[in-house]
Amino acid sequence: MSEIEQAVRALGVEPLTEAGLIHHIHPLFSRVLRHSAGEIYLANHSLGRPLDRTAQDVATGLDGWYQRLDEVWEDWQEAIQTFRERVAQLLQASRPDSIAPKTSAGQALRAVLNCYDQKIRVITTRGEFNSIDFILKVYAQRDRIALTFVEPDQEGHYHLEDVLTAMGEHTDLVVISMVMFVTGQRLADLQQLTRAAQERGARVLVDLYHAVGVFPVEVEALGADFAIGGCYKYLRGGPGACWLYLHPRHLDGSLVSLDTGWFAQEAPFAFQRPSSPRFARGGNAFLESTTAILPFYQARAGLDLTLALGVERLRTYSLAQLSCLRGRLAGHAIKVFGSLIDCGAFVAIPHPEAAKLSQRLAAQGVRTDAREGYLRLGPDILNTEEELDTVVDRLVTVWEGF
Repeated sequence: MSEIEQAVRALGVEPLTEAGLIHHIHPLFSRVLRHSAGEIYLANHSLGRPLDRTAQDVATGLDGWYQRLDEVWEDWQEAIQTFRERVAQLLQASRPDSIAPKTSAGQALRAVLNCYDQKIRVITTRGEFNSIDFILKVYAQRDRIALTFVEPDQEGHYHLEDVLTAMGEHTDLVVISMVMFVTGQRLADLQQLTRAAQERGARVLVDLYHAVGVFPVEVEALGADFAIGGCYKYLRGGPGACWLYLHPRHLDGSLVSLDTGWFAQEAPFAFQRPSSPRFARGGNAFLESTTAILPFYQARAGLDLTLALGVERLRTYSLAQLSCLRGRLAGHAIKVFGSLIDCGAFVAIPHPEAAKLSQRLAAQGVRTDAREGYLRLGPDILNTEEELDTVVDRLVTVWEGF
């Protein structure tokens, strides 16, 4: 039994408590907590804090290379498969091969866009992450897609009926986030949107980066054709460990991408060169060339911890923290975006000088971030209630300076 399994078992099956987490789970993060002593880290929604075991897992991936040389590919292939199985489990996907590992969510998006042989019409929102937004704009500039943006309302909220209206008579692809990265708004009725879009002949790609590990996601029940995400944030896996999910209906060989490579072949290690490319079965057809291996080791501990604790329990604890934070901010008349019911795992505070607020908080030992006029505060299981009280007190002091 691993140290993660032992720690989680010691917690029992009851709802998470601060005392239990401090006693059993915080020791799994001794290295990062030691290095950040004296600082309050509330950018967990941006870059998740790594477990001690993460360094050990990466070392394992390297040690095999030193010890086995080219035979280490057996270990590395197993690590890739383990990654796919764990992500599938988190997404409640029935087939691990529906998970195609990618180095970034942007790479996953390009793989989907490059499945089309002709110019397509794409609907998206102004609230998508910068990389997704940038890639779509580049494809539009190169006349590969006709791109339409859905705008938020005056308060910054997005509405699914506006997406349906923008679709009109003909749309090929809808690209939309389940949780908006700037404000944390959760679009809870995406299943309805997906069904309506598909009835009109469109495919749907959902960005799950701010959803997976935050609350339970049943990706097949959602019905989306594609989903993209990664382990950088709530799954504590760092950069490079990302993925493209394909619904099982697209694993029959009828859909292939120009983003491909020798691992997408029917038998990659046979090194055959048939005149007509023969793709692997299922989601393996969406693999590419030789990939970076260490991210699969890098992501393992965070995935293990998330699965062991259970996303439902993590969500309950997160909502309690967010409710606490929102209540204290409201007590100082500091407005927070949206409601607790329809949010991801962070609090977004609108302010015209959000970036400066974040900088001044950093000078007081509070690590946050700011995006497009919003200060973002993202507590997690390593943050205590005392820390949240301190953050609000320091924010109030900084706030009064503007």
